[in-house]
Amino acid sequence: MAKRVVHYINQFYGGIGGEEAAGAPLAIKDGPIGPGIALQKELGEGYEIVMTIVCGDNYYAENSGYVADAVCSAIGEKDIDLLVAGPAFNAGRYGLACGGVCSAVARRRSIPTVTAMYPENPAVAMYRQHLLIVATGASAAGMRDAIRRMARLSKKMATGETILSAKEEGYIPRGRRLNQLADRPAAVRAVQMLHRKLRGDPYMTEAPVERYESIAPAKPIQDLAQATIALVTEAGIVPLGNPDRIKHANATSWASYSLEGIDDLETGQYEAIHGGFDASFANEDPDRVLPVDAMRFFETQGYIGKLHDTYYVTVGNGTPVERSAEFGAQIAQELLRAGVHGALIPSS
Repeated sequence: MAKRVVHYINQFYGGIGGEEAAGAPLAIKDGPIGPGIALQKELGEGYEIVMTIVCGDNYYAENSGYVADAVCSAIGEKDIDLLVAGPAFNAGRYGLACGGVCSAVARRRSIPTVTAMYPENPAVAMYRQHLLIVATGASAAGMRDAIRRMARLSKKMATGETILSAKEEGYIPRGRRLNQLADRPAAVRAVQMLHRKLRGDPYMTEAPVERYESIAPAKPIQDLAQATIALVTEAGIVPLGNPDRIKHANATSWASYSLEGIDDLETGQYEAIHGGFDASFANEDPDRVLPVDAMRFFETQGYIGKLHDTYYVTVGNGTPVERSAEFGAQIAQELLRAGVHGALIPSS
């Protein structure tokens, strides 16, 4: 009898729509759809995607408990053997939904779950210790490879085969160390590794240690009432028409625009080009994302000395951490040259 599989995808891959449909409620459909068709082909005989669950990313974010309950209930009614979610690539909300659904099903239904994401997806840090997350590229350009590797790991999970190391299986390391038999004692392997290192030859440690960047917080501003404060955003608020052509995802540049003489970002003069959230509310009132009106109020009330007459903008959606750090360092140099004392970076 074929293994019964459920596939979870978001509104985009479910064919409902893009950001304008991110509020689409959970829907249960028979059989595979979207990337599930390729997943079914890779799973092959002995596996059947009997149900696809489609849910808008915003809907999940606002109703995560309900969605988890509904998915667990649907799985219980259908006698499911395996849940596959995604792949989510570097889409943050989609990744959080995939991770949340997989976590709930694994915990409450005790069935195998597999998902896939880019290692920098914020959901990885939340769920990597508890889930098998196949490593993918940043975008759907790597869909074929992601589906192939998800299917391979899914079949091993569904049949109870031994899951090997992250390197061998292609999932993101979970911080666990597996016992393995070696043909040489540890002391011999260590000396041989040292020799390779001294010769400049390639080598790989058997016990990698994750290193996290340590950033010392800036010293507090002594007198805010005398300070110049700048606005910096990764939410993609730009003058209408996006004059510097900042990309809506995986940004390769940042820009700066004047706020001189501007007390409010008027509707129709600015737009949000960020591809990772529903921009309609930001377009309706750009101050919701870049609070120029609030900062002018603080300025007139004397809470701050001055709002810097330039704001700085890029798009954080899918932009690699390394490139984002470069943008931050460049913008910081601009702020220092302008004599700015502090920066407010509203979240998108």
